[in-house]
Amino acid sequence: MTAASDPASDPASGPASGSASGPASGSASGPASGPGPGPAFDPWDPAFVADPYPAFAELRARGRVLYYEPSDQWLVPHHADVSALLRDRRLGRTYRHRFTHEDFGRTAPPPEQEPFHTLNDHGMLDLEPPDHTRIRRLVSKAFTPRTVERLKPYVHGLADDLVSRLVADGGGDLLRDVAEPLPVAVIAEMLGIPESDRAPLRPWSAEICGMYELNPSEETAAKAVRASVGFSEYLRGLIAARRKEPGDDLISGLIAAHDEDDDRLTEQEMISTCVLLLNAGHEATVNATTNGWLALFRNPGQLAALRADHSLVPSAVEELMRYDTPLQLFERWVLDEIEIGGTTVPRGAEVAMLFGSANHDPAVFTAPDRLDLTRRDNPHISFSAGVHYCIGAPLARIELAASMTALLERAPALRLASEPERKPNFVMRGLAGLRVEV
Repeated sequence: MTAASDPASDPASGPASGSASGPASGSASGPASGPGPGPAFDPWDPAFVADPYPAFAELRARGRVLYYEPSDQWLVPHHADVSALLRDRRLGRTYRHRFTHEDFGRTAPPPEQEPFHTLNDHGMLDLEPPDHTRIRRLVSKAFTPRTVERLKPYVHGLADDLVSRLVADGGGDLLRDVAEPLPVAVIAEMLGIPESDRAPLRPWSAEICGMYELNPSEETAAKAVRASVGFSEYLRGLIAARRKEPGDDLISGLIAAHDEDDDRLTEQEMISTCVLLLNAGHEATVNATTNGWLALFRNPGQLAALRADHSLVPSAVEELMRYDTPLQLFERWVLDEIEIGGTTVPRGAEVAMLFGSANHDPAVFTAPDRLDLTRRDNPHISFSAGVHYCIGAPLARIELAASMTALLERAPALRLASEPERKPNFVMRGLAGLRVEV
């Protein structure tokens, strides 16, 4: 694998400018001691959201764990700590398997948010063993290497069709025309959701995922509740239909596992699992596609190298996911008191692991603010780690490589048509659109 140009000759311009975490419930007292993150870290500041990486460098310089009062979280910015804590069983995505809200010093979420929390709390992303192990074991049957490999022709064919339409139109919105429809269609196909029913999927997903931002507003919560109700009702009906007439799809497979396996899924777990697979199965892929292409447009030397040598696509996918990380923050509850760099973080606290910062840690990555599509040693953590490592990571890599290859082959002169607008979100980092010309 060779590059057409030396990446060192392509000066770093920093990640392109213009975010699975989960919503916290209740509150806990702040720390007895511990440094703060400094004024540069402000997830609600548009300037920070446009380019958070300089602030991350400041965080890493200030310490290994820093208390952030506005979100009542302990921020962890270093790669080594993030990687270790993702595997540390003293932390958990939930605490309800061991504690009540009261025992843990938290208050229950408001009753009006119950539909969202019922949906969210029964998905494997927000469960811990043994429930997490049980559900993941059943779902993993749909993501075996052989199953994912069989999807390759479908994914590449769909990517070619979408890009061909973009080229025929002379350009368009890369987000709307390619980045979104590809992974949504793939996951919907896996689940067995008919094409005629797919229009609400992306809006439902976006409204539910709004709750994963820091301190979501009441309006955001209300939208998430409505989407949770609509999505759950639709899936409940689809599951009932598949019980009567099974098909060759994941929902039918989950029903069969429910009927035959001692470690069966409840109907709510099936519904929550399907929603999780759709949300997690496309949200990061959509953002990685648009973040990645904007980074390429901002680094023309690297784009030229990729156009000259398509064998760089696999390493380009990894580097682009590192360089401008689609999921910036992932949360864990502290189930048992831990010490990080000499600072004690008490039980009941919430830890926010900063994936974007970890992926730019100079202790791990040489010249981390430089885009280098030939980077060999690239242990990025964009797919998380430990028991909650992204089960769909192999499929996401196939989708990202398929759309990138189709664009390189069918739109070799693709260029940015207008300055894009970045979404105001911090946790799920992405663009509101990416207008391109061919």
